[in-house]
This record gives sequence, structure tokens and C-alpha cells, in this order.
Amino acid sequence: MILFCDTSALVKLYLREDSSDLMMALAAAAPAIAVCRIAWAETMAALARRVRESPPDARPIDAVRKRLRTDWSDYAIVEVTQPLVELAGDYADLFALRGYDSVQLAAARILQEAAGEELHFACFDTRLEKAAKVLGMLTLARD
Repeated sequence: MILFCDTSALVKLYLREDSSDLMMALAAAAPAIAVCRIAWAETMAALARRVRESPPDARPIDAVRKRLRTDWSDYAIVEVTQPLVELAGDYADLFALRGYDSVQLAAARILQEAAGEELHFACFDTRLEKAAKVLGMLTLARD
């Protein structure tokens, strides 16, 4: 089983938020955790926003950044390619997704097809989660 984390799910592995315990349990049980290359930039942006909104969090966020840098090489990284972004464009239209959400979904789909094994798509966006279900991915299914 592969656990694919979009950025909203990945952040929960590093910052204490609602559903962080769920994500930690899923990550601990997963033989492999995969992310799209863009998750790096999105996660760093989320951490920077946290510091701007709550300056006392700056020092703990520095520790989180270091941990992410250390952990990053352990993740299976899905690279952004021309076929991936074309598929993402199709998904943006088909599922009415935002740009990076469609890239995350396309990355998970390409990985699912290449790996030929069960893929669990972790995200915290209802529309994105529904799209993943339509594509036959397992989701957090909180409904």
C-alpha cells in the first residue's frame, strides 16, 4: 500500500492540527509514502504563512523545516512532467479543481498506474477527495 499525501495531509505530519493523529497513524502503517515534487514548495509556503500569522511559532517552525528536509529523501517523489501537467489540466476541467490540486491528483493517478498496487490518497479537501474516489483511489472517507 502506498500512502500518497497531498500538501494538506503532509503538513499534518509536521504541524499539530486537526487530524494529525490520523495522518501519523496512516504514515506509520504505510510501507511507502509518496508526494508530488510540488509539495515541497507548498509545504514551505504553509510553514512561512504559519510564522507570519503567529511569530512566536518561528523557532518551532525552523525545527519543522529541518525535519522535513531530513524526511524528504525517504518519500517517493512523483516528478512533474509534461504528461502529468496535461493530465492535471484534464482533471482541473473534469472535476473543477484548483491548479495545484489537479497536479496532486494527476501525480497520484500516474503513481497508482505505474505501481500497480493499492494507493491511499490522503487530502483534506472535499472536492479533491471526491475526485480521487471517482478515479478508484482509497481516501480518508470521512463522510
